[in-house]
Parts: sequence; C-alpha cells; structure tokens
Amino acid sequence: MKAPAPAPANGSAAESKEPRWLTDEEQRVWRSFMEGVTLLDDHLDRQLQRDAGMPHVYYGLLVKLAEAPRRRLRMTELAMLAKITRSRLSHAIARLEKNGWVHREDCPDDKRGQFAVLTDEGLEVLRQTAPGHVEAVRQAVFDRLSPEQQKSLGEIMRIVAEGLQPTEAGADLPWLR
Repeated sequence: MKAPAPAPANGSAAESKEPRWLTDEEQRVWRSFMEGVTLLDDHLDRQLQRDAGMPHVYYGLLVKLAEAPRRRLRMTELAMLAKITRSRLSHAIARLEKNGWVHREDCPDDKRGQFAVLTDEGLEVLRQTAPGHVEAVRQAVFDRLSPEQQKSLGEIMRIVAEGLQPTEAGADLPWLR
C-alpha cells in the first residue's frame, strides 16, 4: 500500500507528524517476508496434519516437552517457550491429553501450578513424526538457502525476536496473557 496523502495540518505537532512509511524496497521485503511465513506455516501444518493429525503448534509443544528434564514443564514455562498465550496452551494441552500424548500433574509446591508431562505414547508419536517433519523443514527452507543465507536468516530472526521480547515489568507478551 502506498502512503496516503498527508492530512491537512491543523497546528498540532503531534497530529501533523508524518508516519515513517515504508519505502518501496522495504514494502517488497515486508510482503515477501509475510508471504513466506504464511506459506511456510501452512506447509508445515499440512504435513503434520497428514502425518500425525496435529497442527504445527502442537508438534512444537511435544518437542519442548521431549527436550525438558523428565519430559515435564510447568505450564507457564511451556507457554513462554512456545510463545503462545496461556489460554491457547491450555486448549492445546487438553487436545493432547485427549490423544493420550500428554498429561497434567499438579505442582507439589504450588497449588495453582501444573506441569505438562509428555507420555510414552506422545514420545512415540514424536519419534514417528519427526523424520517427515524435518524433511519438510529442510525442503522448504534449508535446501533453498546457501550456508551464508542460512546464517544471515538466523542472525536476522534472532535480532527480530530479541527486539520483540522486552524484559521490563508489564511487557505485553503472549505467555503473560
């Protein structure tokens, strides 16, 4: 979208301050990025639905639990690691519980807290699904990029992610909602 014509000045400095519109090149980069993210997310979701009957976000939760000590994480920590709201996590864990892949345990030292625990069945589903998933990721991303592009992509996304995760109190982050 091209920048709209500026609004008539009315004397207020705050109201007349022009937005920092994207240049044509920035707009091209932004749109390419958004198209790539949208198509990649759809590609991975379709692969995981076909192979394991689960969306990509559920697969990510199983991976995080599999990597955790004793295959368990506090729900709040899992939400933070997955970068999702607590409500979305609770819904996802309920679905994973229904499949027998995860169960919840109360925290012994915090009556309000709960752990999500990966079951043996969940670990087996992950083991069976991982080869197809890693191949889908490799074909969609890594096979298309040179080693230098891969390194640049990693550095760029790390900078973006760090900039979107403020550390000050009261930050509006998904896992705090």
